[in-house]
Amino acid sequence: MNPVEIIKRIRDKFSDEVLWFICFRDECSIVVKKEKIKDILSHLKNTPELEFDYLIDLTAVDYLGFREPRFDVVYYLMSIKHKHRIRVKAQVPEQGCCIDSVADLWATANWFERECYDMFGIEFTGHPDLRRILMPEDWNGFPLRKDYPVKSELADKEWGIYKELKESAKAWKENAK
Repeated sequence: MNPVEIIKRIRDKFSDEVLWFICFRDECSIVVKKEKIKDILSHLKNTPELEFDYLIDLTAVDYLGFREPRFDVVYYLMSIKHKHRIRVKAQVPEQGCCIDSVADLWATANWFERECYDMFGIEFTGHPDLRRILMPEDWNGFPLRKDYPVKSELADKEWGIYKELKESAKAWKENAK
């Protein structure tokens, strides 16, 4: 099935949820309302003719100063069986910055949603373990947001876990002598 046919199927089933779509060089992106993202993605995964069984990636884009809603959460899907791909985007506003988790649909979403939360501050409702995954637990802010300061006044602060590791390494080195 070609990407345009896939888009048509989504539009037929979820006509009120589709905001717009674009196809270029056999790559299609569809933008949908965030409220039905789980239903749409579940349909894409569980419909035999589509069978998007592989979540390649999940990320976000920050459009600060360009448009509102500020964020897009982007899902890159592939069907291994049918060898087709699609990009699904859901717009998420800054106020109430959350979207439904799809970790129960694809196991890889668990990591991707945590990473997206850690870097952009987008919360995934229903996620089984939503906590920081890349930054230390005591980190303030979300580094991939456009309004995150390039240089912080805390630039010289040692983060807790790093400090513990240094002290542990120093003690190990002294005991090894």
